[in-house]
Amino acid sequence: MKDRRERLVAACFGVTAVAALGLAVVYWNGGQPQLEGVLLGIAFAAMAIGVVLLAERFLPGTGQVEARHPLDSPELVDEAVESQLAVPGLTRRRLLTRSLGAALVALGVAAAFPIRSLGPRPGKSLVQTSWRPRSRVVTTDGRVVRADEVPLGGLVTVYPEGAVGVADSQVVLMRVEPTLLRPLAGREDWAPGGLIAYSKVCTHAGCPVGLYEAQTHQLLCPCHQSAFDVLDGARPVFGPAAAELPQLPLAITADGTLEATGDFSAPVGPAFWHHT
Repeated sequence: MKDRRERLVAACFGVTAVAALGLAVVYWNGGQPQLEGVLLGIAFAAMAIGVVLLAERFLPGTGQVEARHPLDSPELVDEAVESQLAVPGLTRRRLLTRSLGAALVALGVAAAFPIRSLGPRPGKSLVQTSWRPRSRVVTTDGRVVRADEVPLGGLVTVYPEGAVGVADSQVVLMRVEPTLLRPLAGREDWAPGGLIAYSKVCTHAGCPVGLYEAQTHQLLCPCHQSAFDVLDGARPVFGPAAAELPQLPLAITADGTLEATGDFSAPVGPAFWHHT
């Protein structure tokens, strides 16, 4: 009876190993969600049954004491027993430990396979955009922006040349009176002629900041009503946004067109991605 139960435990662990390896093979060959679910269910169910049977066999719930008379045997019998125990072979303990080990290894292999679905490492793509030094500023239709084309109090959505439509590189460009600007330290030359540019991606939830109130010099996010002070580094002055909009450094070229002198002052997007 004990041998039968131990073989059953080993069989359960074997089923777990086979099902887990089958799951890995199915996943490697392109995957099939229904079949993967069935194999995963079989693997865990067989593992659970095997562990329960193993616990019932070797981990009794209460202590048990068996009354017995003093045991003794002749020396020749002791030697015979020791010689039998020393015979190499697949003992029951070895059978159970090996089958359990195979089941755990197979489950580990199957669990490791989905890692390849994560794709390539993001590298610096989460903190860098398409803006580079000397990237020309263009409109949504690819037209290069000239400094004298942006009216006072106006707003234009722009991109770096060659990256029109890239979400993390969209910018709102405005012109304000240069004397009104209160540039942050190190940004004194970032807004030539009062032309100032900020990321269009709101630092609260990533919505597009596309409204500009020229009289108060505030950028507005229509999603959750956050407001940013254009004159003061796009500092949030209203709403749930807790971080300023990243600023893009600009320069006017010899032919009067606009170009960036580098990337944004901070990573683009919701602030909780970068401050947690």
